[in-house]
Amino acid sequence: MKKLRSITAFFPAFNDAATIPSMVISALHTLQGVTDDYEVVVVNDGSQDHTGEMLEELGKLYPQVRIVTHLQNRGYGAALRSGFSAAQKEWIFYTDGDAQYDPRELVELVAAVTPETDVVNGYKIERSDPLHRIIIGRLYHHIVRILFGFHLRDVDCDYRLMRRAIFQRVTLHSTSGTICLEMVKKMQDFGYRFVEVPVHHYHRAHGKSQFFNFPRLHRTAVQLISLWWKVVAKKEHLKSDGPN
Repeated sequence: MKKLRSITAFFPAFNDAATIPSMVISALHTLQGVTDDYEVVVVNDGSQDHTGEMLEELGKLYPQVRIVTHLQNRGYGAALRSGFSAAQKEWIFYTDGDAQYDPRELVELVAAVTPETDVVNGYKIERSDPLHRIIIGRLYHHIVRILFGFHLRDVDCDYRLMRRAIFQRVTLHSTSGTICLEMVKKMQDFGYRFVEVPVHHYHRAHGKSQFFNFPRLHRTAVQLISLWWKVVAKKEHLKSDGPN
């Protein structure tokens, strides 16, 4: 099995008490097989359930686990930014804490790494969601692919392995789910090299999506237009992004 020098596995979590323990434990077991130097970081983004208590216990049991806590919910983008900032290893792997992806498939991402690879991007083999979410997701994907000129087959798949050094050059500003578009667009424009790997996507067993509701979709549309103006029309990142 291929091994990397060091990896931070990172999970943003919001009201994920039912799933985050298994995600963390699965990640710990998987990391042992793909690196000798690892840590798991979880950002608790103002959860109102028992997520904080679950994470506190995990931190006591496993010294490789570090918890970053937002006292109030700041949004998905803010949680990702906190996790990327907290990561200390050479590579960063992240996926969501709701268990719609399996941390054990990190093995497949590591296997795809070559000396030329900067990002290993997962893409969903098949989306396991209600029909309305599949339809909205496909429309969203096609719209943003045209608007932002994405080359990836699944830019919205939150299952990625990236070199941490990328964030010495790429600065992220989004606080919402549009952070994935901002991140991939900037990495693409800066010439970072992508490899794509198929991953499984599972039915959400607990909780509900924080993205697929009409007020949030409206806010996302406004943020999408603002992001397009900054990174496509004005290309601000190519003029100003640099070390954080």
